[in-house]
Amino acid sequence: MDFARSIKRNSNHLLFWWIAWYFWSAPRDILRITRSFLRFGLSYFSIPLLLKTLFAPWRQYVWQYPRGFSLKEYASVFFSNVISRTIGAVTRTILIIFGLMAEFLMLVTGLIIFLFWFFSGPLAIGLIILGGRCLLGI
Repeated sequence: MDFARSIKRNSNHLLFWWIAWYFWSAPRDILRITRSFLRFGLSYFSIPLLLKTLFAPWRQYVWQYPRGFSLKEYASVFFSNVISRTIGAVTRTILIIFGLMAEFLMLVTGLIIFLFWFFSGPLAIGLIILGGRCLLGI
């Protein structure tokens, strides 16, 4: 059973509702949103697809081997295909690195927001008490 619902059922006091929301529902939503951003980043940068096709030729540029035997043409086609696959691998690796950096930044941002959420309430209460003490000269 959901913690916030059990508090709402057992109490009609607004403070209990707020505590359930502040310490249960809102952090859960922050984690859900962070997870959604991480899934979006994987999809946007196509990281799983780029990993599957890491050594595929760049833009599917592939040269066909000639029908007759010519060592010079075979070598030319072979090295052209190797270069096309190398360019594809380098380009995909760079995109994967950028995608993983974006994922890392989204994860860190989500965790910072999550931690800020927990510390902002007690910090606000502490600052209000400190401001009151300063105003009263205590």
